[in-house]
Amino acid sequence: MDLLLDTHVFLWWDSQAKRLGRRAKTFISNPSNRVFVSAASIWEIAIKRRVGKLAFEGSPVDAVGKNAFLELQVSGRDCEAAGTLDWPHADPFDRLILAQAQARALTLITADAAMCGFIGVAIIAAS
Repeated sequence: MDLLLDTHVFLWWDSQAKRLGRRAKTFISNPSNRVFVSAASIWEIAIKRRVGKLAFEGSPVDAVGKNAFLELQVSGRDCEAAGTLDWPHADPFDRLILAQAQARALTLITADAAMCGFIGVAIIAAS
C-alpha cells in the first residue's frame, strides 16, 4: 500500500508522540508499505518553524530520509488540482496534500476531521 502522511502525522511519527494511534503506526511501520511525505509538508514545517509556531530540530528533509520515508515532489499539476478541488477548506497545504493523494491514489493518514470528510481519497485515521 502507498501511504501519504499529513504534516502533523509526520511530526508525530518523527517525535514518537503518543497521539499517533496504534492502527496508524502499524500501517506506517509495515515494510511492505511505501510511505510518502509531501514536499508541501516540508515547506509547511519550515514556514511554521520560522515564524515560531513550531519547534522542530534539524532539517525536515533529513528527517524524512532518517525515517525511511519517500519525499513526494510537488508538480504544477498538483498545484492546479489543489486550486480546483471542490472543497471549501482554504488551507493551501491541506489542499495540496489532498490533491496529491487523489491524483496518485495514495492512502492519506491524517487526524484532520475536515480532510477525513473529503470524498475521493482513502483515509486512515491517525489517532
